[in-house]
Amino acid sequence: MEITNQEETKAHLLATSDEFRDLHTRHQEYDRRLTQLEAMSHLSDDEQMEEVRLKKLKLHIKDQMTDLLHRQTVHAN
Repeated sequence: MEITNQEETKAHLLATSDEFRDLHTRHQEYDRRLTQLEAMSHLSDDEQMEEVRLKKLKLHIKDQMTDLLHRQTVHAN
């Protein structure tokens, strides 16, 4: 049941919050690039550094999105 509420809150934020929508878009972009890097058989040193950087950025954005979801949930209750 909590997952449903979280998904509803996420959908609401995607529809109403420019900040959340921007974070979501960037998260997807980083995820796509990481998928490309992971599909490569060998990564150069620069690509390895990019992979580490993108993973950190993606995690940071996920934390920000989770914070916004939490604040929206608390505010709604």
